[in-house]
Amino acid sequence: MRSGLVGRSYAMLFASAGYDVRVYDASKEQLQRAVADMEQQLSALAADGLQRGCLTVQQTMAHVTATDSLEDCVTGARYIQECVPEDKDLKRGVWQKIDDMMESSDVVMASSTSGIVPSLLSDHLRHRHRFLVAHPANPPMLNPMVELVPAPWTDPSAVAEARTLMEQVGQVPIVLKREIEGFVQARIQAAIFHVAWQLIAEDYVDPLDVETAMHEGVGAWYAFMGPFSAEHINANGWLDLCSKYAQVVHRVQQTFSPPQPMQGPAATRLARELERWTPRDRLAERCAWRDRCMAALLRLRQTLDREEQEAEQPVS
Repeated sequence: MRSGLVGRSYAMLFASAGYDVRVYDASKEQLQRAVADMEQQLSALAADGLQRGCLTVQQTMAHVTATDSLEDCVTGARYIQECVPEDKDLKRGVWQKIDDMMESSDVVMASSTSGIVPSLLSDHLRHRHRFLVAHPANPPMLNPMVELVPAPWTDPSAVAEARTLMEQVGQVPIVLKREIEGFVQARIQAAIFHVAWQLIAEDYVDPLDVETAMHEGVGAWYAFMGPFSAEHINANGWLDLCSKYAQVVHRVQQTFSPPQPMQGPAATRLARELERWTPRDRLAERCAWRDRCMAALLRLRQTLDREEQEAEQPVS
């Protein structure tokens, strides 16, 4: 795997579960920064009680080896996670090199791409039957969902092995039955962008009020359950909700305008509002704040899950 932000996260996840991990980057300086950053992140997670597995920071880092040799990185691997920038030709080239170096046909080959369907990255590979997408939510150490997306020729055993590995390291995989543009998470985000953009572009509401509708409204539900389960418990079951509101929902959906590019005066107005909320020179601070909020939410969810499990235990 590569030593960028996603690559570092995957390395920490796998090493925390006791797997030996080799991290590759062509730049030795980048590798040094990556190793130092991983140790710092693991220490911060441990201080918050959010470390994965039962290893100490030092024990986890002992499972990480950095190398500037791609061949050394992939030789003997049972799972390869590619995390290079989101460029189709770059990814295809990297995978061609890896494919040429592979000695075994049993290796799982996974890409972290956030939007390129796996068939476009693997159709030229000898071992394409072992290829899939393993796209994490961000940041992976605090946001455990990972999308597993097979190409049309991916062997189901490769998907099953990737799913088992992700579960072992504490991630929560969702498995697509077949590839589709945007996978699951990005398609849902695109749908939200579509509706929210219409409300702003057609001047129904101020931009930050759309933000408020999410984080002070439905977002509170969605931190703990999905859209269907939230409505299932709001009504007397899902079919009861459908009988009462299906036509209302459909009527609202029919008012959605065709998708429009997010540009022009509305984009300028939205950017101005967002930069009042967080100026561009303070984005790193806001990201750190977001991560602290997500860590607090993760701790809360862990506590609630533990309390629910204890409540379900039979009393002897």
